[in-house]
Amino acid sequence: MRPFDQTLIFEKSTHERQASHFTFEKFEPVTLPDHLLRHDDPLLPEVSELELMRHFINMSTKNMGIETGFYPLGSCTMKYNPKINDELATLNGFIDTHPLSNDEDMQGILSIYDDTQKMLSTLTGMDTFSLNPFAGAHGEQTGLMIIKKYHEKQGNSHKNVIIVPDNAHGTNPASAVICGFKVVEIKSNPDGTVNLEALESVLDDSVAGLMLTNPNTAGVFEKDIRLIADKVHEKGGLLYYDGANLNALVGVARPADMGFDVMHINLHKTFSTPHGGGGPGSGPVGVVSSLKQFLPNPQVVFDNKQYKRVYHPDSIGRVGGFIGNTLVYLRAYVYMRSLGKEHLIEIGPRAVLNANYVKTRLKDHFNMPLKDYCMHEFVYDGLKDNSDIKTLDIAKRLLDFGIHAPTIYFPLIYKQAMMIEPTEAESLQTLDTFIEVMEHIVKEAKETPEILKTAPHHGYVKRLDEATAARHPILTYRQFKEKEVSQS
Repeated sequence: MRPFDQTLIFEKSTHERQASHFTFEKFEPVTLPDHLLRHDDPLLPEVSELELMRHFINMSTKNMGIETGFYPLGSCTMKYNPKINDELATLNGFIDTHPLSNDEDMQGILSIYDDTQKMLSTLTGMDTFSLNPFAGAHGEQTGLMIIKKYHEKQGNSHKNVIIVPDNAHGTNPASAVICGFKVVEIKSNPDGTVNLEALESVLDDSVAGLMLTNPNTAGVFEKDIRLIADKVHEKGGLLYYDGANLNALVGVARPADMGFDVMHINLHKTFSTPHGGGGPGSGPVGVVSSLKQFLPNPQVVFDNKQYKRVYHPDSIGRVGGFIGNTLVYLRAYVYMRSLGKEHLIEIGPRAVLNANYVKTRLKDHFNMPLKDYCMHEFVYDGLKDNSDIKTLDIAKRLLDFGIHAPTIYFPLIYKQAMMIEPTEAESLQTLDTFIEVMEHIVKEAKETPEILKTAPHHGYVKRLDEATAARHPILTYRQFKEKEVSQS
């Protein structure tokens, strides 16, 4: 008989059962107009404090995260978020400040914004940054809006094409379409780098820009990046840097020096802020000096007397409420200040070292589309000796060993892609354990393949129909019972 599991009791609600809740009023009571008041009781669970606590504690133990095990999620860098970041970002002086406060009352927060913008500019070579966007994809959209506004200001509204490589992140073409651009996809070289002939074949006067990440999605540095930038600039286009893979280069190489004009940074990937669950997000956007006036309003500046929020007439306008997710930027600020210049430059080299160590140790077991050294991440293309075992089977089996599955089937240029990114934070012992688990799975694939095909075996759920789960999710016990009744 399995141990008693409180979570097996699906329906815990009982009428008039309640938990204790004590409030300490900080504000005067507000009287709402009658048309805004609810006249029926909300349909909420009625549970005791003990049951409420057990529910959330049990739920937390069922999650896989960076604090419970190795999380080698390629292309979506999952690094540890130091607790000092959380501690300082939750000080009362920060969390109790209202975003509509006067600038005079927000000098501390605005000074941190200004410092963060300057640190990001130093690390990337960009002239300045805006911290307003709420996520990486939101940063992409903001950057593309800046590109569009720049061309319109130049009298070049006919420039309406964005070039995107076939191995780009899926948000790249989506962001371009949202901003009203036409997307032209070009084929990449086998190593994922830009095919210069393919690029030249689509470069004409209609091109507004080219979107790239460097290193690319396969973990390879674009060795011809300066040539690529020159070709795009010759046609009057701009070069956009997707900061998803900045972790490999931070403090070592700068996008602006490569010829990029505008970029966004995923703070959760490079600067150790929370990631996942739909937020909180952060996608600061940096630009070269010629694009500075187009950054979203308001812009945080220092006028030699005080920090303040200013509004530029040429700006693309607001991209969200207020000035971004303040507490996320505080975490990134603390992370950068904690490491300092002397240690920030160690992030990229250590990430590259860890990735190449794992790649080399497992090279005899997996197909290696790219033989040379990688940057911060690398791609396997399925098992060498067992085509019957798919990448999905390996990913599901890893869950049985407490290891989060890497990114699979991306980039799309490889049929059985498994993208692995260890990050710089992982120890040699952790990497060796991961390698041992992968070698064990390779052995199972040869001797007992059915174990892989039916994995996971030790999770709280078995292998799911993921397509149906994504399209028709059952999010509550009530939905589960309704489906049960309809099927019977």
